[in-house]
Amino acid sequence: MTRAGDSYHHGDLRAACLRAARELLEEGDARLSLRAVARRAGVSATAPYRHFPDREALVSAVAAQGYRELAECLAAAHPEPRTSDELADIAVAYVQFALAHPALFRAMFSEPCAPGNAERAAASAAVSAYVQALVQRAFHGSDNDSTPQGDLEALAIAVWALAHGLAVLHADAKFDTSTSQAVTDRVRAAVHAHLGVTARRRRTIHQK
Repeated sequence: MTRAGDSYHHGDLRAACLRAARELLEEGDARLSLRAVARRAGVSATAPYRHFPDREALVSAVAAQGYRELAECLAAAHPEPRTSDELADIAVAYVQFALAHPALFRAMFSEPCAPGNAERAAASAAVSAYVQALVQRAFHGSDNDSTPQGDLEALAIAVWALAHGLAVLHADAKFDTSTSQAVTDRVRAAVHAHLGVTARRRRTIHQK
């Protein structure tokens, strides 16, 4: 078994620890201790501390990876959604990501993280910026009028909250997940219902 210092060069140890942490999470080890990560990576018990001063720092790094992968998943679903159907594609991708990576998803949103961890903050901000950008494309100027920035931010929060809530409810088996189509249909229906109410409200406001 490879030991720390034998063959790891700069950068490899950190990657090996993150890979080990992801494997343990996928196997259901929610505790994710640095000692367990060291054993899985095949390094000494103290080796992970070279890159992660504590468990929260390790979880933050894992969460950062998750946010980047989530952003890639959402962009792959549709790079520039503008219609309700395209927005529904994004929500479906969000929920399917949570179902495909339940332990990682919980680490991203439920686990304590290192306060001020720049890597995690940047990765999370990228997802937030993506959601805000897609909301702006979908809603800004749709009524031949400018939408206040505060309204756009509120809409972005609402869209993210809807997708995230659906993801959590499905991941916690509150809804049927026996088939991918059942999940897709439910998410699409919820998104269309939410966007329909939002559109009607906006038309009412602009007609006054």
